[in-house]
Amino acid sequence: MINGRDFRNTIGLFATGVTVIASGTDDDLRAMTANAVTSLSLEPLLLVVAVHKKARLAQMLQAGYGFSVNILRQEQKDLSNYFAGGWQKEKPPPFRFVPWQGASRLEGCLASIGCNLHQLLEGGDHWIAVGEVVALYKARNVKNPLIFYQGRYKELDAGLDDAIPVNWDFGW
Repeated sequence: MINGRDFRNTIGLFATGVTVIASGTDDDLRAMTANAVTSLSLEPLLLVVAVHKKARLAQMLQAGYGFSVNILRQEQKDLSNYFAGGWQKEKPPPFRFVPWQGASRLEGCLASIGCNLHQLLEGGDHWIAVGEVVALYKARNVKNPLIFYQGRYKELDAGLDDAIPVNWDFGW
């Protein structure tokens, strides 16, 4: 029998980016930290986000609201902790959401993807939200994403760019 902790420790070896998912209206916007995000399809443009059914943001998805996926910069660890519910300080870190397509986007992040809710599926104790991509935002300076690995934030190797071939041919 496999227990949840062993599974988390094993899947934690899969390095991920860190995002803040936002959904709702300007008057009632909900946001949460998530790393269970992945692209799904190019035709149509779809992505997947997993949201715990007890998360406040899940209520917005169940109501049919769109959402934004905001990819955090390395310098935004405080925002990740805040939106994950682990913030210990009296005042929250500074942040601002700006109106956008799908749902408001987090200002100052590395990139954002705005989505209309395409489908909401059962996934154990999570909802699997499939979003139809309706907007893209990319910061001018796109480097140093916030990375999560083995339960901790990590940094990319500064020399990584030199090791990646410029033109990959996947044979598609």
